[in-house]
Amino acid sequence: MATEVDGGGGGGRTLSELYSSSKRLLLKTRDALERLERLEYTSSSSSSSFSSSNGVVPGASDDLSTAIRRDIIQIQSLCSDMDRLWRSIAGKSQRDLWKRKVEQVAEESDSLKASLDKHISRHQKRIQEAQERAELFGRANGESSHVLRIFDEEAQAVQSVRSSSRMLEETYATGVAILSKYSEQRDHLKKAQRKALDVLNTLGLSNSVMRLIERRNRVDRWIKYAGMVLTIIVLIVFWRWTR
Repeated sequence: MATEVDGGGGGGRTLSELYSSSKRLLLKTRDALERLERLEYTSSSSSSSFSSSNGVVPGASDDLSTAIRRDIIQIQSLCSDMDRLWRSIAGKSQRDLWKRKVEQVAEESDSLKASLDKHISRHQKRIQEAQERAELFGRANGESSHVLRIFDEEAQAVQSVRSSSRMLEETYATGVAILSKYSEQRDHLKKAQRKALDVLNTLGLSNSVMRLIERRNRVDRWIKYAGMVLTIIVLIVFWRWTR
């Protein structure tokens, strides 16, 4: 059964729509990661390939890594939105079902992020090893300047990817913090609204009680005056009768 829970953090989309978007992004990211691993295998299996002659485009893996990192951060953002929405579902069975679905998406996202981090670490390690080999090769024949320049560019590209990833993660963390603040403010406003309604209800009850007390006081006053008049009449009748 589709869950039509709506939330401001997901751009007005329902929980089902957010879940479908996250699943599509997971498939896209998984395919991109497989392409990245094939590209890594092709690059590592070519012992003397530093250009596009063997089908490996310089910087292609770096661009693909950045795109994968961006998609993973988007999936994590969707998980954050879904995590807020499933908690507002009234039915316990539906709430537990969506909790498991969101947790599964988050686990798959963490797994993809770990695979991407491992790839970047391996890539950086290969560059460092290649630089060391190039230095040894250059000391042997004095012709390693071109190779070193290529690997310097690769190292700079990797550093750029890591910087971009760090900036994306910081942006994601900032967005999550802002959304959390908005959620807290909404809760505070709801509490203030409930308190205001309670105060209004209390004031309405107090006014009713005051009106009841005033009516009772008027009745008591008339009873007092009537008793006084009746007492005077009885005294006068008794006085006349005794004379």
